[in-house]
Amino acid sequence: MNLKEKLHLTCKTGNEHFISNENHLSFNLLDFWRWSSSDILSNATRGILAEFIVSKALNADINQIRTEWDPYDLTTPEGVKVEVKSSAYLQTWDQTEHSKISFGVRQAKPYGTEIGKRVEIAIRSADIYIFCLLNHLDKSTVNPLNLNQWEFYVCSTEELNNYVKDQKTLSLNALKKLTSSIKYEELQNQVNNRTKP
Repeated sequence: MNLKEKLHLTCKTGNEHFISNENHLSFNLLDFWRWSSSDILSNATRGILAEFIVSKALNADINQIRTEWDPYDLTTPEGVKVEVKSSAYLQTWDQTEHSKISFGVRQAKPYGTEIGKRVEIAIRSADIYIFCLLNHLDKSTVNPLNLNQWEFYVCSTEELNNYVKDQKTLSLNALKKLTSSIKYEELQNQVNNRTKP
């Protein structure tokens, strides 16, 4: 039994009410989601949104709750382990210039369930990396839900390891030397092509 099963973690509907003294209060989980996650341009929420966008493109099971600290972000129905990274020129704070684009590619020591502790050597655990760039420059029209404002870059972990070795970040210029940008509709084919035996 995994931790999610032990904690009875299942996808919520948003209609679950807060409770006090065994009484349902007037606010529910959807109210919390609206309050906490409506700023989809913020770095933290945009990163999770990018994972969701990629999950949908690759037909990953979104009925399974996202796990915050897994060694990779999602698994495709074919068993491909995917790490999703996101970046954007625009931020929710006041900017005097656009943000410089870079992606975190740091190696990590994942938790080994079979050994009951973190492994000794830092690695990149995914099979594929998908870099998601919200490539829009106008705050008055930016909309992270508009997938035409995004571009995506796909590379295998082997390609990434050969190119960046133990670097912790990857610039956009460096990424463009490694692979080309694609649109949302091309993600599935690109991942299939990169993971063929």
